[in-house]
Amino acid sequence: MASNSSDDQLGKAEDVDMLAQLGYAQELKRNFSKFEVLGPSIASTLPFSIPAGPVGMVWGWFVASGLIFIVALAMADLGSAMPTAGGLYWWTHYFSAPAYRNPLSFLVGYSNTLGLVGGLCSIDYGFALMLISVVVIATDGTFAPSNGIVFCVFMGCVLSHGLVVTFASRYMGRLQTVFTIANLLLVAATFVVLPVGRREQRNKAAFIFGEMANLTGWPTGWVFFLSWLSPIWTIGGFDSCVHISEEAKNATIAVPYGILGSVGLCWVLGFLSQIVIASCMSQDLEHLLGSPFGQPMAQIYYDAVGKNGAIIMMTFLFLTQWLMGVSLLVAASRQAWAFSRDGALPFSTFFNHVSKRFGYIPLRAVWGCAILACVIGLLCLVNAAAASALFSLAVAGNNLSWFIPIFARIVWGREKFVPGQFYTGVLSVPIAIISCLFLFFSTLLAVMPYGGPDVNAETMNYTIVVSSAVWGGALAYYFIDARKWFTGPKITIDATQLTEEQEDKMARNGVVDVKHINVNSPGKDEKSVEV
Repeated sequence: MASNSSDDQLGKAEDVDMLAQLGYAQELKRNFSKFEVLGPSIASTLPFSIPAGPVGMVWGWFVASGLIFIVALAMADLGSAMPTAGGLYWWTHYFSAPAYRNPLSFLVGYSNTLGLVGGLCSIDYGFALMLISVVVIATDGTFAPSNGIVFCVFMGCVLSHGLVVTFASRYMGRLQTVFTIANLLLVAATFVVLPVGRREQRNKAAFIFGEMANLTGWPTGWVFFLSWLSPIWTIGGFDSCVHISEEAKNATIAVPYGILGSVGLCWVLGFLSQIVIASCMSQDLEHLLGSPFGQPMAQIYYDAVGKNGAIIMMTFLFLTQWLMGVSLLVAASRQAWAFSRDGALPFSTFFNHVSKRFGYIPLRAVWGCAILACVIGLLCLVNAAAASALFSLAVAGNNLSWFIPIFARIVWGREKFVPGQFYTGVLSVPIAIISCLFLFFSTLLAVMPYGGPDVNAETMNYTIVVSSAVWGGALAYYFIDARKWFTGPKITIDATQLTEEQEDKMARNGVVDVKHINVNSPGKDEKSVEV
């Protein structure tokens, strides 16, 4: 086996062996079980769907979530076959044609890193708004937070995540379980609180399932599509399971299990939640969007259970949001660490360090991502339109990162794909094609102005600016400089420890070319690895 005593302490032999076949030594400790990889994220993104009315909220969630589940199936196929922390850019390099693999892998790595950090920003910005809404409710609307206060709460949230990820590494799997349970309890509480509080004012089925609205300048049909951004953003963190795959036990099963479990739970529970919310909310949609509490969900709780009840429910909501942010920082730091391990990020030799003292975690990458999130979060200080780019940056960045490896697999890499323990069989390629079409369309949604085609500085969707800067900057960096030294994922496994079976699999999969070189020591054969 390609393992030593240190590897055995970090993970089981079969997991270490699987990672070795991808060319990597086991450096992170495998603390996550199958259930602990699972992490659904049900959050309040109603401002994206309320403008389309209940139809957008209920059916927009159902349709978009179903399409996201198809993307999850395509990702689960890849995640089971090749579970590595740098999954998306690794898969891109592996499946792409030789002429394109380096620039595409480089682009995906940067887009995914910035997309995950953008996701962390959007979650923690949502946390700041939710926490502040509790203060506004408690003061009966007399407290009016400035952008500076919002940013300070946001920054405090990010830094608290950094501390937790640093000092609670050995308990991170259990924290994922707490996060999952907290989400389920929040959904259950909402299912009880809203119908009881609004028992005399519930909306009829015709309103819940058939009332279409349009509070934008777009055509009504397009507003329905824009409502998809609510589930697209909410469920968009499911690739976190891929990035912690080198810390998951039995990763070839745990990763697809986590991906499909996260999306499946969000699809079903989110759909039911939207029905409950639509049945209990005010029919004055403009009032909900313009709530003095700053959050439509806060207004909905307030209307149902009054001041004290709303404070309790919103506190529960922002605590759940905080737990979600911890998961995103873990995922972002593992992606940044993996990309640094392959020498692609600036200061890679600094960020690819693994801290044994703090439990075999990429400590420097954790704090690098936290600091970068604070810098990107400065958009909060501009205006609400700039801050909303935090949400869409996560969508656009991750969509591109998911699209390219799936596309590369079906265009260039069908013959190279070797299924893992989870595989969708004959449906695998059709699933991948549908996934690519949906990801392309949802990226267009993410860059469109929400209010209508007539935009100004206050209503502009800055996602196109931020995303273009990330993608254009990454490609410019590659063709100007990185093309001279970036050759894709590196091999970190000690070649002298490879078994014949591992050599066979690595060579057959095209990961490396393994040669035997005779050395002077009698009766010994030394192995070297060439990329």
